[in-house]
Amino acid sequence: MGGLKEIVQLVEEDLLKVEEIFADQFRSDVGLVGEIGTYIRNGGGKRIRPALLLLACRLCGYRGDRATTLASVVEFIHTATLLHDDIIDEAAVRRGRASVNGRWGNEITVLLGDFLYTKSMAMALSQDNLEILRLLSDVTLRMIEGELLEIERNGDLAMAEAAHIDIIRRKTADLFSACLRIGAILGEVGEERERALASYGLNLGICFQMVDDILDFTADEEVLGKPTANDLREGKLTLPVIFLLRRSGPQVREMVKAIVADRGFSRVPREELTRLAREQGALEEARALAERYAEAARTDLLGFERTPYREALAALPDFILARDH
Repeated sequence: MGGLKEIVQLVEEDLLKVEEIFADQFRSDVGLVGEIGTYIRNGGGKRIRPALLLLACRLCGYRGDRATTLASVVEFIHTATLLHDDIIDEAAVRRGRASVNGRWGNEITVLLGDFLYTKSMAMALSQDNLEILRLLSDVTLRMIEGELLEIERNGDLAMAEAAHIDIIRRKTADLFSACLRIGAILGEVGEERERALASYGLNLGICFQMVDDILDFTADEEVLGKPTANDLREGKLTLPVIFLLRRSGPQVREMVKAIVADRGFSRVPREELTRLAREQGALEEARALAERYAEAARTDLLGFERTPYREALAALPDFILARDH
């Protein structure tokens, strides 16, 4: 087991229900909401977060309807975050086609993001589980805090590794962790196993975002579905750049400074930066750190009996490390 299709096949029927709920919850008296909802759903996406929640439920022995509803909730939260991120980043492309803000404008997009956040909390509230509602509310607040921290540190060439990891934990990994924790709560497996699954989700989410950081440097633009080296263009210093600056001298620092100032590669070719990151070992260092988080995630699962669901979760770190977009 290793490909995402094979991994999620175990919960394929539930994922189809998630898609149905996703479509149903986009229904509104305001026609534009449904129109954009259809556009978002047709845009694809890996649905990793719902799959994680569903696999965690199965691993913990839960088979009820709450799983698919809450899996839809986490996808709504994730989608709302993407919409707001694209506005902040002024992104025109998402998954190889026009972003929602690129097509409908910022005003409509920010309101649709608000609609999705509110809808997700209403759906969570309908499940009548205060612990899960509090968890989802907390993680949504941490994601917004992560976005604020990222904006605050924009263009900061002194960004430390720990500060960047804190941002990606808030923006990405905390929601991964919540997906696994919800499965443990619904399955009532006890505090120790709940902590282990939450830790697995956190380590997996950090690994996922670190690989994203690397792909922003190395991926083929058509495969990635958005412009490469986009993070640095936007003033975001990710791990490869942080490690490159740590390993290099003043000349490289001036190059990075120019890219951030220009919001592009008019003075410094993108290929030159990528070459330096490879030669200086910055990409290799970032990759090695992602692999350590992947190994930590696998270790978190050792306390669970060997089942197809545990094996699927154990295979996910390898899929993440191997992906090209």
